[in-house]
Amino acid sequence: MKKRSLWLCPLAIAAIVALDQWVKAYIVAHFAVGESAEFIPRLLRLHYVRNFGAAWSSFSGERWLLIGVTGVGMLALAWLLARIVRHPLGVWSLTAVIGGGVGNLIDRVRLGYVVDMLDCAFIEFPVFNVADCFVVCGTAAALVYYIWIYPNTDAKNWEKDHGTDPAQGK
Repeated sequence: MKKRSLWLCPLAIAAIVALDQWVKAYIVAHFAVGESAEFIPRLLRLHYVRNFGAAWSSFSGERWLLIGVTGVGMLALAWLLARIVRHPLGVWSLTAVIGGGVGNLIDRVRLGYVVDMLDCAFIEFPVFNVADCFVVCGTAAALVYYIWIYPNTDAKNWEKDHGTDPAQGK
């Protein structure tokens, strides 16, 4: 992706955050905590829960630690997006992770917990939210990008321009 096209990333991040926050606001306005309703029968339920931790409620009650780690992580990913990553898959993956991370960060700062509402009806799995979907899909895409695409595209471009590959720590 050309550097001049990167201005779309903040718009995409804002759209992800807006979608996430809209769904969360809808759930909070229409459901009581713990209430469920079928969304896609036998596939997905809406189930309002408050998550005071991270994934699978890990680090539950560590609000400020989670805010700090998420904030630093989002800044680091934004730096990578602005300075190194140019391949469309890498750009999309970082944009998705940043958008999802910011969506959950807003909840942690504003509410002290993250609003979760998507519950898989066909397997036993923790309740999650729209932001989590973007974080997970973006992370999976980032792994594909970093393992198979980065070495042949962005790493070579960076080395050509700067003389070293930042991923190698040189």
